[in-house]
Amino acid sequence: MRYFKLTIAYDGTDFHGWQTQSNKPTIQGEIAGVLRQLTQENVVLLGTGRTDAGVHALGQVGSFRTLSGLSAGDFHRALNALLPPSIRIVKAEEMGPNFSARFSARGKVYRYRMYRGRVLPPMLWRYVLHYPFPLDEDAMRDAAARFVGVHDFTSFAASTGSEEDDKERVMEREIYSTELARTPDNEELVFTVHGRSFLRYMVRKMVGTLLDVGRGKLKPEDIDRLYELRDRSKSGPTVPAHGLWMVSAEHEESYKIP
Repeated sequence: MRYFKLTIAYDGTDFHGWQTQSNKPTIQGEIAGVLRQLTQENVVLLGTGRTDAGVHALGQVGSFRTLSGLSAGDFHRALNALLPPSIRIVKAEEMGPNFSARFSARGKVYRYRMYRGRVLPPMLWRYVLHYPFPLDEDAMRDAAARFVGVHDFTSFAASTGSEEDDKERVMEREIYSTELARTPDNEELVFTVHGRSFLRYMVRKMVGTLLDVGRGKLKPEDIDRLYELRDRSKSGPTVPAHGLWMVSAEHEESYKIP
Protein backbone atom coordinates (compact mmCIF):
# COMPACT_ATOMS: atom_id res chain seq x y z
CA MET A 1 0.00 0.00 0.00
CA ARG A 2 1.19 3.52 -0.82
CA TYR A 3 0.17 6.81 0.82
CA PHE A 4 -0.22 10.23 -0.78
CA LYS A 5 -0.78 13.80 0.37
CA LEU A 6 -2.46 16.40 -1.83
CA THR A 7 -2.33 20.16 -1.25
CA ILE A 8 -5.49 21.55 -2.84
CA ALA A 9 -6.75 24.99 -3.89
CA TYR A 10 -10.28 25.67 -5.02
CA ASP A 11 -12.94 28.24 -5.77
CA GLY A 12 -15.86 26.99 -3.68
CA THR A 13 -18.53 29.10 -5.39
CA ASP A 14 -20.10 26.34 -7.46
CA PHE A 15 -19.70 23.51 -4.94
CA HIS A 16 -21.74 22.33 -1.98
CA GLY A 17 -18.72 22.35 0.29
CA TRP A 18 -15.89 19.87 0.74
CA GLN A 19 -17.69 16.74 1.92
CA THR A 20 -19.18 14.31 -0.60
CA GLN A 21 -22.97 14.55 -0.96
CA SER A 22 -25.26 12.49 -3.14
CA ASN A 23 -26.34 14.28 -6.32
CA LYS A 24 -24.49 17.49 -5.43
CA PRO A 25 -21.06 18.63 -6.67
CA THR A 26 -18.46 18.80 -3.88
CA ILE A 27 -14.68 19.19 -3.78
CA GLN A 28 -14.07 15.82 -2.15
CA GLY A 29 -16.46 14.13 -4.56
CA GLU A 30 -14.79 15.60 -7.65
CA ILE A 31 -11.26 14.64 -6.59
CA ALA A 32 -12.21 11.17 -5.35
CA GLY A 33 -14.03 10.51 -8.62
CA VAL A 34 -10.91 11.29 -10.65
CA LEU A 35 -8.71 9.21 -8.31
CA ARG A 36 -11.00 6.21 -8.80
CA GLN A 37 -10.79 6.73 -12.54
CA LEU A 38 -6.99 6.81 -12.42
CA THR A 39 -6.48 3.88 -10.05
CA GLN A 40 -9.51 1.71 -10.79
CA GLU A 41 -9.85 1.40 -7.01
CA ASN A 42 -12.48 2.59 -4.55
CA VAL A 43 -10.19 5.33 -3.24
CA VAL A 44 -11.21 7.10 -0.02
CA LEU A 45 -10.02 10.71 0.14
CA LEU A 46 -9.67 12.26 3.60
CA GLY A 47 -9.53 16.02 4.17
CA THR A 48 -8.14 18.21 6.91
CA GLY A 49 -11.27 20.37 7.18
CA ARG A 50 -14.84 20.26 5.93
CA THR A 51 -15.29 23.66 4.32
CA ASP A 52 -18.90 24.71 3.81
CA ALA A 53 -20.66 25.56 0.56
CA GLY A 54 -19.13 28.66 -1.01
CA VAL A 55 -15.93 28.64 1.09
CA HIS A 56 -12.64 28.76 -0.82
CA ALA A 57 -9.22 27.23 -0.13
CA LEU A 58 -5.59 27.93 -0.91
CA GLY A 59 -4.14 25.10 1.16
CA GLN A 60 -6.66 22.37 1.92
CA VAL A 61 -4.93 19.02 2.46
CA GLY A 62 -6.19 15.62 1.36
CA SER A 63 -4.75 12.13 1.73
CA PHE A 64 -5.45 8.75 0.21
CA ARG A 65 -3.90 5.31 -0.08
CA THR A 66 -3.63 3.14 -3.14
CA LEU A 67 -1.98 0.09 -4.70
CA SER A 68 -1.45 2.05 -7.93
CA GLY A 69 2.02 2.31 -9.42
CA LEU A 70 1.50 5.94 -10.37
CA SER A 71 4.03 8.39 -8.90
CA ALA A 72 3.21 11.59 -7.02
CA GLY A 73 4.11 13.50 -10.16
CA ASP A 74 1.78 11.31 -12.23
CA PHE A 75 -1.10 11.99 -9.85
CA HIS A 76 -0.31 15.72 -9.84
CA ARG A 77 -0.41 16.00 -13.63
CA ALA A 78 -3.38 13.69 -14.19
CA LEU A 79 -5.58 15.23 -11.51
CA ASN A 80 -5.04 18.75 -12.85
CA ALA A 81 -5.74 17.53 -16.38
CA LEU A 82 -9.06 15.92 -15.43
CA LEU A 83 -10.43 18.11 -12.63
CA PRO A 84 -12.50 21.23 -13.38
CA PRO A 85 -10.39 24.42 -13.50
CA SER A 86 -11.95 25.63 -10.24
CA ILE A 87 -10.03 22.85 -8.41
CA ARG A 88 -6.23 22.65 -8.62
CA ILE A 89 -3.77 20.26 -7.02
CA VAL A 90 -0.96 22.54 -5.85
CA LYS A 91 1.31 19.68 -4.80
CA ALA A 92 1.23 15.86 -4.62
CA GLU A 93 3.61 13.98 -2.32
CA GLU A 94 4.13 10.35 -1.37
CA MET A 95 4.09 9.96 2.40
CA GLY A 96 4.67 7.32 5.04
CA PRO A 97 1.82 5.13 6.35
CA ASN A 98 1.24 7.25 9.47
CA PHE A 99 0.21 10.39 7.61
CA SER A 100 -3.49 11.29 7.55
CA ALA A 101 -4.91 14.61 6.36
CA ARG A 102 -7.57 14.30 9.04
CA PHE A 103 -5.88 12.65 12.01
CA SER A 104 -2.39 14.17 11.66
CA ALA A 105 -3.73 17.75 11.57
CA ARG A 106 -2.39 20.05 14.28
CA GLY A 107 -3.50 23.47 13.09
CA LYS A 108 -5.31 25.48 10.42
CA VAL A 109 -5.25 29.06 9.22
CA TYR A 110 -8.40 30.75 7.94
CA ARG A 111 -8.77 34.20 6.41
CA TYR A 112 -11.92 36.29 5.98
CA ARG A 113 -11.81 39.14 3.47
CA MET A 114 -13.93 42.31 3.74
CA TYR A 115 -13.84 44.82 0.89
CA ARG A 116 -14.07 48.36 2.28
CA GLY A 117 -14.20 50.40 -0.92
CA ARG A 118 -17.38 52.14 -2.02
CA VAL A 119 -17.75 50.14 -5.25
CA LEU A 120 -16.97 46.41 -5.29
CA PRO A 121 -15.01 45.38 -8.41
CA PRO A 122 -17.05 42.72 -10.26
CA MET A 123 -14.11 40.29 -10.35
CA LEU A 124 -14.06 40.19 -6.52
CA TRP A 125 -17.70 39.72 -5.56
CA ARG A 126 -17.37 35.93 -5.27
CA TYR A 127 -14.44 36.17 -2.85
CA VAL A 128 -15.03 39.03 -0.39
CA LEU A 129 -17.76 40.48 1.79
CA HIS A 130 -18.52 44.02 0.63
CA TYR A 131 -18.83 46.31 3.65
CA PRO A 132 -18.22 50.00 2.74
CA PHE A 133 -19.87 51.43 5.89
CA PRO A 134 -18.08 53.04 8.87
CA LEU A 135 -16.36 50.69 11.34
CA ASP A 136 -14.26 51.25 14.44
CA GLU A 137 -11.39 49.06 13.29
CA ASP A 138 -9.30 49.70 16.41
CA ALA A 139 -12.12 48.33 18.59
CA MET A 140 -12.37 45.34 16.26
CA ARG A 141 -8.64 44.66 16.68
CA ASP A 142 -9.03 44.79 20.44
CA ALA A 143 -11.89 42.30 20.20
CA ALA A 144 -10.00 40.02 17.80
CA ALA A 145 -7.10 39.72 20.24
CA ARG A 146 -9.53 38.37 22.86
CA PHE A 147 -10.13 35.24 20.78
CA VAL A 148 -6.57 34.02 21.45
CA GLY A 149 -6.22 31.21 23.97
CA VAL A 150 -8.37 28.27 25.07
CA HIS A 151 -12.05 29.26 25.36
CA ASP A 152 -15.54 27.79 25.23
CA PHE A 153 -16.76 28.88 21.78
CA THR A 154 -20.41 27.84 22.18
CA SER A 155 -21.51 31.43 21.46
CA PHE A 156 -19.55 31.37 18.20
CA ALA A 157 -20.66 28.07 16.67
CA ALA A 158 -23.66 26.69 14.82
CA SER A 159 -26.02 24.30 16.54
CA THR A 160 -26.12 20.68 15.36
CA GLY A 161 -29.90 21.00 15.27
CA SER A 162 -30.24 18.62 18.21
CA GLU A 163 -30.24 19.78 21.84
CA GLU A 164 -29.02 16.33 22.91
CA ASP A 165 -26.06 16.40 20.52
CA ASP A 166 -25.25 19.99 21.47
CA LYS A 167 -24.96 18.97 25.13
CA GLU A 168 -22.46 16.23 24.24
CA ARG A 169 -20.17 18.39 22.10
CA VAL A 170 -16.81 19.59 23.37
CA MET A 171 -16.92 23.32 22.67
CA GLU A 172 -13.49 24.36 23.88
CA ARG A 173 -11.05 25.32 21.15
CA GLU A 174 -7.55 26.77 21.18
CA ILE A 175 -6.75 29.81 19.05
CA TYR A 176 -3.02 30.42 18.58
CA SER A 177 -3.17 33.88 17.01
CA THR A 178 -5.42 36.42 15.28
CA GLU A 179 -4.78 39.44 13.09
CA LEU A 180 -7.09 42.10 11.71
CA ALA A 181 -5.27 44.20 9.13
CA ARG A 182 -5.72 46.26 5.98
CA THR A 183 -4.21 44.96 2.76
CA PRO A 184 -1.34 47.02 1.28
CA ASP A 185 -3.73 48.73 -1.16
CA ASN A 186 -5.95 49.65 1.83
CA GLU A 187 -9.03 48.29 0.05
CA GLU A 188 -9.60 45.17 2.16
CA LEU A 189 -9.86 44.48 5.88
CA VAL A 190 -8.70 40.91 6.48
CA PHE A 191 -9.23 38.78 9.57
CA THR A 192 -6.72 35.94 9.88
CA VAL A 193 -7.08 33.29 12.58
CA HIS A 194 -4.73 30.40 13.40
CA GLY A 195 -6.06 27.63 15.61
CA ARG A 196 -5.80 23.97 16.37
CA SER A 197 -9.34 23.19 15.19
CA PHE A 198 -12.63 24.98 14.58
CA LEU A 199 -16.34 24.41 15.14
CA ARG A 200 -18.84 24.69 12.31
CA TYR A 201 -19.40 28.33 11.26
CA MET A 202 -17.03 29.41 14.04
CA VAL A 203 -14.85 31.74 11.97
CA ARG A 204 -17.85 33.28 10.22
CA LYS A 205 -19.55 33.87 13.57
CA MET A 206 -16.36 35.41 14.96
CA VAL A 207 -16.25 37.83 12.02
CA GLY A 208 -19.93 38.72 12.44
CA THR A 209 -19.22 39.52 16.08
CA LEU A 210 -16.22 41.66 15.13
CA LEU A 211 -18.45 43.60 12.74
CA ASP A 212 -20.93 44.19 15.54
CA VAL A 213 -18.05 45.57 17.61
CA GLY A 214 -17.04 47.80 14.70
CA ARG A 215 -20.62 49.06 14.38
CA GLY A 216 -20.81 49.80 18.11
CA LYS A 217 -23.43 47.14 18.86
CA LEU A 218 -20.94 45.29 21.06
CA LYS A 219 -17.81 46.33 22.97
CA PRO A 220 -14.46 44.50 22.78
CA GLU A 221 -14.85 43.31 26.38
CA ASP A 222 -18.16 41.68 25.44
CA ILE A 223 -16.12 38.86 23.85
CA ASP A 224 -15.18 37.66 27.36
CA ARG A 225 -18.83 37.87 28.44
CA LEU A 226 -19.93 35.81 25.42
CA TYR A 227 -17.65 32.95 26.46
CA GLU A 228 -19.45 32.81 29.79
CA LEU A 229 -22.97 33.17 28.34
CA ARG A 230 -22.58 30.17 25.99
CA ASP A 231 -25.48 31.59 23.92
CA ARG A 232 -25.05 31.91 20.16
CA SER A 233 -28.02 34.31 19.94
CA LYS A 234 -26.01 36.95 21.83
CA SER A 235 -23.04 37.05 19.44
CA GLY A 236 -22.92 38.61 15.99
CA PRO A 237 -24.45 37.15 12.81
CA THR A 238 -22.89 34.40 10.71
CA VAL A 239 -21.35 36.27 7.78
CA PRO A 240 -21.63 34.89 4.22
CA ALA A 241 -19.40 31.98 3.22
CA HIS A 242 -17.89 33.53 0.11
CA GLY A 243 -15.49 35.79 2.06
CA LEU A 244 -13.87 32.84 3.87
CA TRP A 245 -10.65 31.15 2.77
CA MET A 246 -8.88 28.12 4.22
CA VAL A 247 -5.28 29.29 3.82
CA SER A 248 -3.21 26.38 5.11
CA ALA A 249 -3.14 23.30 7.30
CA GLU A 250 -0.37 22.01 9.55
CA HIS A 251 0.33 18.35 10.22
CA GLU A 252 2.61 16.12 12.20
CA GLU A 253 4.40 14.77 9.16
CA SER A 254 5.39 11.13 9.09
CA TYR A 255 8.34 10.17 6.93
CA LYS A 256 8.15 11.13 3.29
CA ILE A 257 9.25 8.84 0.45
CA PRO A 258 12.38 10.36 -1.22
